[in-house]
Amino acid sequence: MNFNFLHQNTEKRRELILNGPISTTLLLLSVPTLMMGLVQSIMPVMDGIFINNIVGTIGASAITYSGPIINMMVALAQGLSVAGMAMIGQMNGKGNYKNAKHVSTQIVVFAFLIGCITAPLLYLLAFPISSRVDSQISHDVFLYLALNSLVLPFSFLESIYNAIKNANGKPEATFIRMILMLILKIVFNVLFIVVFHFGLIGSVMSSLVSNMLICIWMFYELFIKEGDDKLLLKGFKFDFKVLKRLIKIGVPSMISSLMLNLGFFLINNETEKYGPVVLTGQGIANNISSVCFNLPSAFGSSITTMVSMNVGAGQGDKAKKSTVVACIISAVTAAILIAIVVPLSSSLTVLFTHEQNVLDIANKSLHIYTYSVIGFGICMVEQGAFIGLGRTGVPLIISILRIWLLRYLFILGTERYLSFYSVFWGNLFSNYMAAIITTILITRIKWVSSISQSNSINENAGKTSTALKYKESHSS
Repeated sequence: MNFNFLHQNTEKRRELILNGPISTTLLLLSVPTLMMGLVQSIMPVMDGIFINNIVGTIGASAITYSGPIINMMVALAQGLSVAGMAMIGQMNGKGNYKNAKHVSTQIVVFAFLIGCITAPLLYLLAFPISSRVDSQISHDVFLYLALNSLVLPFSFLESIYNAIKNANGKPEATFIRMILMLILKIVFNVLFIVVFHFGLIGSVMSSLVSNMLICIWMFYELFIKEGDDKLLLKGFKFDFKVLKRLIKIGVPSMISSLMLNLGFFLINNETEKYGPVVLTGQGIANNISSVCFNLPSAFGSSITTMVSMNVGAGQGDKAKKSTVVACIISAVTAAILIAIVVPLSSSLTVLFTHEQNVLDIANKSLHIYTYSVIGFGICMVEQGAFIGLGRTGVPLIISILRIWLLRYLFILGTERYLSFYSVFWGNLFSNYMAAIITTILITRIKWVSSISQSNSINENAGKTSTALKYKESHSS
C-alpha cells in the first residue's frame, strides 16, 4: 500500500477519487474505515467482557436493553453527519474548499448545541422507561440511561468529526480517533470496574472520561492544528441558510436512524419478556457479530465520499461503477468473516460468561446473526451511494422497511413458533430482503446530484467566509 496517501491534502485526495482507478481508490479510502470498524467492534466486546464477567448478567442485560434508547438520541447527530458528509463532499468535488470549511464549522457548533439540548431529554426518559421493564433490571436501566445523558454532547461531536474527515477523503483520521478511544476505554474500564468496583456506574464513567479526552483531541485537530483542513471559530455566527439546507438533507437520515433504533427497542421489548438470561445472550451475540457487520458496511462511508465527489464533478458513470465494485468487495469480505467467526463461535462466547444457559442462547443466535452479514453489507454500501447523491430519503425508507416491516412483523408473526429465536431469524430475513430491494432501486436511479447548490447559498457562504477572515490557503 502507498503510505504517501496518508499525507495527501484534500485537493490531492479529490484528484485521486476523481481520476484514480476505482478499486485502488476504494481500498485506500476503505482500509482506514475497515480498521476503524474493527476497532469499533472490539470496543463493545471489551465492554461486554468486563460487564458480563464482573458486573454480572443483570447489568449486562440492562446495557443491552438501553442501547437502542441511547442510539435514538444520537440519531440526530447521525442525521447531521450524513447531511454534512454529502454537502462537504460535493463542495470538495467542485474544488470549493472554502465553502466546505465554512459548512464544517457550522455543523460542529450546531451539533454540540443540539447535543447539549438532547442530554436532559435522555435523563427524563430514564424514569418512564425503567419503570416499565423487568424489576430485576429496572434500577440498572435507570442508572445507565440517566448517566449516559452526560456523554451525549461528546458523542454528537464525534459523529460530526467523522463526517468532516470522511467528506475530505481522510478516513484514517477517524481510525486514529477510534484507536485512542479503544485504549482509553480499556484503561478506564480496568480503573473504574476492576480496581474501584464501581460496576455499571464505572462503565458509564469510563465512557464519559474517554469521550471528554477524545473531544479535546478532536478540537485540537479541527481548530488548532495547522493544515489545509483547519477551521476557524473567530467571529463565528450561525449561517441559517446553510443550517436550513443541512437540516433539510439530514432530517430523513435522522428519522431513519430514530426509527431504526425504535425498532430495535421494540424488538428488545419482545426479548426482555423472556428474562435477563435471554437478553444477555442476545447482547453477547450482538457484541461478537458487530465485527462481522461493521467491516463489510465500512465500504458504505467510502462510497458516500466517492459518489458525492464524482457526481459533484459530473462523473456519474464513475460513481455508478464505484458502487458496483464496492458491493462486490463488501460481499466477499462478509463471506470471509462468516467462514472465520462461525467455527469459532463457542470459543468466543465463553469469554463473556460461563453460565451455560446464557451460552446456549448466545451460540445459537450468533450463528443466525452472522449469516445475515452479506445482505447487510450490500445494503449499507448502496445506502452510502444514495447518501452521496443527496437522496437521503431512500435510506430512510429502506431502514424503516428493514426493521419495521421485514423484521418486526416477521418476529410478531413467527414468535409463537420460534419463541425468542424469531428475533434472530428476523435479522437474517430482513437483511437479505432489504439488500434485494435496495439493489432494485439503485439500478433505476440517475447518477446525478439531487442537492441543489443555489447561488444564494454559495454567495452567502462566501460573504460569511470573508467576514470570518479565513487566512489559510490550500497547498497542492
